[in-house]
Amino acid sequence: MGILSWILVGALAGWLAGLIVKCNGIGMFMSIVVGVVGAFIGGLIMNLFGRVGITGFSLWSLLVAVIGAILLLSLVGLLNRSKA
Repeated sequence: MGILSWILVGALAGWLAGLIVKCNGIGMFMSIVVGVVGAFIGGLIMNLFGRVGITGFSLWSLLVAVIGAILLLSLVGLLNRSKA
């Protein structure tokens, strides 16, 4: 999967995860970063369970990336709450 595909899937996954977790206002760049890192995390988790992770620009890849981004945003939210 090329870098442009990673950015597109990451941007979409970050935006969707932000809507689900109610993390408004993190910005477009941070949405892309969260989505790309979430795609990596989701791919690792799916590989641990014997499933195929990120395969390209497809609905499955987007779902895996959104799951990973939701986990990442939830973890960041928990860490921010514990510091407050």
